[in-house]
Amino acid sequence: MTDNSVVPVDNQNAHHQEKIIDISQRQSGILLASILIVALCGIAYQLIIGTVSSYLLGNSVYQFSLTIGTFMFAMGIGSYLSKLIGQDHIHNFILIEVVISLVGGACSMLLFIAFPLTNAIYSVVMYGLIIIIGALVGMEIPILTTILSQKQSMRDSIANVMSLDYIGALIGSISFPLLLLPHLGLIRSSFAIGLANILTALINIVFFKKYLRHYKLLLTTAWLILIALIIFMVMGTRLTSFAESHLYFDQIIYQKQTPYQKLTLTRSNSTRDYRLFIDGHIQFSSRDEYRYHEALVHPVMSIEGKKENILILGGGDGLAARELLKYSDVKHIDLVDIDPEMTRMGKELPMLAMLNKESLHNEKVFVHNDDAFNFINQPGRLYDRVIVDMPDPHNEAINKLYSKEFYKMIARRMTADGVLVSQSSSPFFTRRTYWGIEKTLATVFDKTESFQITVPSFGVWGFHMATKENAFPTEYIFGNEPIWVSKEVMQGARNFSSDIAKIDVPENSIMEPKLYHLYLEDLGH
Repeated sequence: MTDNSVVPVDNQNAHHQEKIIDISQRQSGILLASILIVALCGIAYQLIIGTVSSYLLGNSVYQFSLTIGTFMFAMGIGSYLSKLIGQDHIHNFILIEVVISLVGGACSMLLFIAFPLTNAIYSVVMYGLIIIIGALVGMEIPILTTILSQKQSMRDSIANVMSLDYIGALIGSISFPLLLLPHLGLIRSSFAIGLANILTALINIVFFKKYLRHYKLLLTTAWLILIALIIFMVMGTRLTSFAESHLYFDQIIYQKQTPYQKLTLTRSNSTRDYRLFIDGHIQFSSRDEYRYHEALVHPVMSIEGKKENILILGGGDGLAARELLKYSDVKHIDLVDIDPEMTRMGKELPMLAMLNKESLHNEKVFVHNDDAFNFINQPGRLYDRVIVDMPDPHNEAINKLYSKEFYKMIARRMTADGVLVSQSSSPFFTRRTYWGIEKTLATVFDKTESFQITVPSFGVWGFHMATKENAFPTEYIFGNEPIWVSKEVMQGARNFSSDIAKIDVPENSIMEPKLYHLYLEDLGH
């Protein structure tokens, strides 16, 4: 052979005529770099789909397990199918990259659009995307290995391909949580990964022009897709607003994807009602939040004993701190919220600052942007009252903040007559979860007190108090004249009808995280 032309070689064991490609060192380098990009994009698509499904459906362990398992299965199918699609390997690889850039780039958008429809439709779209993308990624590795084996031994080819595949997967898995998700969000992240795929296709089209049967068609298609993806990237904010307008009834006025969670603030134009959502779960409505926060704070503060040093775990919106500042004997409040953006919103967003009466600017309030588990596990100040204002245990990360291990840490940071109160979800909608929190508290503290109220935005909502030595009063007297909670309200709040009465449920621990499974089962997920 005196030139780089394609020469057919007979192979009696093959179903097709295989084309031998005499690639240059530079072309070999391009293919090796392509392997890195292919692996990076493949893992990123898995993480995007898993994150969207966790955000929309909850239970992140379940969603990521199914996503990764199905994706790997689809890759196996793709690897097998690669031997059935003909021997024009360069053309096939570029065509696959083009298709992946389209399907993968649109995956987040398609999932958000499908979610408001039925669960069955969402599942079909989700698994369809996983299988299509996984199968296409699975096809690429054997194709690239085959091409490179014509320049080097099969052993070296497999070694180079697999090592770069693993390196690319590592880069993708690190880039998604640290760079893509915080800075681009879910929808623009998928378009960005799609751009990486189509740019890979374009580079290979240029460098392998002489081996392509439909060079102009492939080049034109790739350029059109590249332009479309760039437009979608630029319009990412509008597309995100469009997709998420299907998730919320009211107008979205503020939204931020942080490294920890998705924060969304909405406003109803008809009622001027502001609502805060974290990862799609409502945290409060400005119309009735006073019911929740008064019930969270005033009963625990009405119990006899010192009330100088207070700890709030969660509560980055500043609303619990607002209620605490009504007590003149409060000297020091530590507020621990992992997300700096949440506490920044509580300080600087006008509607939140007005609602919390600028509590986070008060000289008595000290904000700590730290993980509550880490903060409470350190030596430090002892607290007279601890207020746990965390989201419901809808995933395994939050589950640990309702575990007996966490409560033991809190107990070590409480004074002898200190009292803890925890929001505990709904005894009606999540009955087993509610009583599971009480059961877990009772393994650490000597006394517990349970009560429930009605918050229109949430329905029936429950709380538990716990103490080591202090006694709960038979009658609660409130001296700070809260708007709603009263002696009569608390008298009724401690009564539970038969459909929400106490039931036997397992305690929750880090080693056996039962609570968030119960929570998801209670909600029918």
